Amino acid sequence: MIARAGVVPNLVRGLVPATRAALAGLPVEVAPRLLGGVLAVTTADGTVAVRLTEVEAYHGAGTGDAPDPGSHARMGRTARNATMWGEPGHLYVYLSHGIHSCVNVVCGPAGTAGGILLRGGEVVEGVDAATARRPAARTARDLARGPGRLGEAVGFRHLHHDGIDAVTGLEQAGAVARLWLPEAVRADIVRGPRVGVAGVAGTDAFPWRFWIDGDPTVSAFRWGRGAGPAL
Repeated sequence: MIARAGVVPNLVRGLVPATRAALAGLPVEVAPRLLGGVLAVTTADGTVAVRLTEVEAYHGAGTGDAPDPGSHARMGRTARNATMWGEPGHLYVYLSHGIHSCVNVVCGPAGTAGGILLRGGEVVEGVDAATARRPAARTARDLARGPGRLGEAVGFRHLHHDGIDAVTGLEQAGAVARLWLPEAVRADIVRGPRVGVAGVAGTDAFPWRFWIDGDPTVSAFRWGRGAGPAL
């Protein structure tokens, strides 16, 4: 059995444990609340905790007022995106480019699909374990700077950890995850287009990327294929 995910008390001072209710709003509304929060994942190698500094919101079919052509759930429920249709607070872990396990916090009203991609963060506990998993990282700043790096740093593996519950902290495939949120939305948050998303979904028509202004662990921005400020 893996112990419940825990972090040094100082790291979660001013934070509160995530609840289903806190994550029940539309992803684009909930996303800013995650910034400055902490995701802690405990495995046999110990606990790695990441302070979240950059996220992106994605809506599934029928979620919100406007269709989101950049979402994995834009066409409805599939075997791949099934977790996005479940209870808020579970983590949708998917494979990107056949290599990287990326992490989303599931959120949204009941019966809808939504997720918030964890794009970047600072490893605030378990640096040694994260470094062992990410030996290519040149500096501590790069350990979780980018969604694939973040997933690797905390030790998640698609398909094993897809659906893990970060609210109750139930063990799944040798891992336990817990999410803490700030009590209120920070004042230093910036928003803009999502990174590397193709077509209109990656333009300023969807300013659904949120990040902490000036934080060094925020990933570099790039336009996706066919996207750009003029579209």
